[in-house]
This record gives sequence, C-alpha cells and structure tokens, in this order.
Amino acid sequence: MAAYQARQMVIEPGGSLGPPPVSPTFDQEQAWVFFAGEQRRYCDSRLGLMTHALHYGTACFEGIRAYWNEGREQLYLFRALEHFQRLHQSASILTMKVDYSPEELVEITIQLLRRNQFRSDTYVRPLVYKSSEEIGVRLHSLADGFFIYAQPYGEYLDRSKGLRCMVSSWRRIDDNAAPARAKISGTYINSALAKSEAAQNGLDEAIVLGQDGHVCEGSAENLFLIRKGTLITPAVSDNILEGITRATLMQFWSEDLGLPVVERPIDRTELYVADEVILCGTGAQISAVVEIDHRPIGGGKPGPFAKQLDEMYGRLVRGEIEKYREWCAPVY
Repeated sequence: MAAYQARQMVIEPGGSLGPPPVSPTFDQEQAWVFFAGEQRRYCDSRLGLMTHALHYGTACFEGIRAYWNEGREQLYLFRALEHFQRLHQSASILTMKVDYSPEELVEITIQLLRRNQFRSDTYVRPLVYKSSEEIGVRLHSLADGFFIYAQPYGEYLDRSKGLRCMVSSWRRIDDNAAPARAKISGTYINSALAKSEAAQNGLDEAIVLGQDGHVCEGSAENLFLIRKGTLITPAVSDNILEGITRATLMQFWSEDLGLPVVERPIDRTELYVADEVILCGTGAQISAVVEIDHRPIGGGKPGPFAKQLDEMYGRLVRGEIEKYREWCAPVY
C-alpha cells in the first residue's frame, strides 16, 4: 500500500483549510474517501467483482462517530484511537495487517473529515479486507486492502420513546465458531437475521441469546440491565463484542454515579423483571428498552438512569465534559 502523503502535510486547526464552511448537500459520489493509500473521490474508488471479501465476508471493520457541536462550531471525533486499536485486534484474528498504526489512522481520519468539510454528526467506516480477486475459502496467501469512508449520520434507531424488543430465535455465534470480539463482516449475517426477524414482527430491535441460553447483546449493541441501582452486563467471555460505548457507560456508572457494576451471566427472565434495560453502541448510542417480548420494562417508558446516562453521553461526545475531553479529538 502506498505511503499516506499527509504524514508530511499535517493540517492543523485554523490552517490552510480555514474554518469549516457550511456543508453543501452531501454528494456521495463526490465525497472524499481514503482508499489505496491516498485520499480520492468516492466515484474514483472501486473494487473488483471478484474481491474475496465480497464473496466470503473476509473483512473486519469499525463504526466511529464524530459529533458536531454547534455552539463551538467544532466536530469531535469520539474515542477514535480505541476504535482503531480494536480494528488492529480484529485484523490480527483474521491474519490481516493494517499498514498504519492506530495513531496514524486517527490522523488520517481527521484529515478526511476536514477535507469533506462536515458540519453535522458524522459516521466513519474503516474496513480492512482481503482484496485478492480469487475464488477459494481461506485467509492465508491473500492480499489485504483498506479504506475509510465517512458520511453525515443521525440516529441509527428511533430512541425518542424507547425501544420495543424481542428475544430472537437466532442464537449468537459462539467464539469457537467465529470470534465475537472481532467486528468481522461475515459474522454480521447473524445480526442481520436477528434484526430482520424483529423488524418483520413490528419491533425495533432483537436481543440475542448465546448457545447456553444466557443473554448476549442486541443485534448490534451491547446490553445492560439495572436492578436496585446495580448495572449488570454480560462478561466479555459471553460471546459479546468488547464495546467502546459499553466501556464508556461502565465508567460513567462507577466513577460519576458511584454505583456498582457487575459483569455476569444474565438469564432471559431477568430482562422481564429489570428496573431498566439499556442497549448501547456507536450506532445506537444510549437506547432505553421499554418492552421485551410484549412485557413492559419498568414503567414501560425510558427510566431515570437511561435518561441521565443519555444526557451525560450527549454532552461528553460533543466535548462538553472536561474530565473526558481527551476522548474527543477536534477536527477543525
């Protein structure tokens, strides 16, 4: 992969690009992406029909958000370093190599966001993939490719009234079948099956159990329940993604609220009797669950802890909580 040219031409805030102008209507074809070692237009970045990752799911990815703070006219990239560290871990599980360090990837992403001149909440999708155009199921002796794409992005879920969920009939893939702690493209068919099952039953989201019948997570979110002021979540050994939003929420709970956090197996019926249930993730952010399997959770509306955490999270990701400012990388 070609060396990234911007390593020698870092643009500092207030530098040659100037302050962020008002963004025009987003044009995907003309958007700037990072592809094949350089920034280029989306319309000039293409993969072959025989790309290995397309046929066999041999890719891993991250979802990263950047949040626009209107008062400060600043875009903050949230916990990007941790996301890129996890991408490296996922890639190593698939015997892939990312040619840039996590720190370099943060810089590349900031450069990309500046060049696109985003002035709204934005979603960033880096993906490392097997780029060889070959038939054959394997991971070895194949070339690796990498790109980063970004676009304006609002709500992944309608969180305004809380989420209505069901326990899916689809079970979570076990780590010995496909590693859950890695964000592997191919394994997300498991999430897609569960999500569509819920949507086709008129619900917002699915909750997935592991092979042993214990609660794992949502289709694309980590899960917490609250009972008597204790935050309870499955352990990372229970076939869940080691979520970055999950870690953020746990730190909130223990350090800022001063309440206990417990990681342990969760029975399905514990969901029904919880005071509150929360799904969280980069896409879902902090989402209160108000119904599971047609049973109201708590009072059947977002509970006080979910509201408090959501308010704190919204301030944090926009750079408004000094304690956590280091997690928010300013773009401009």
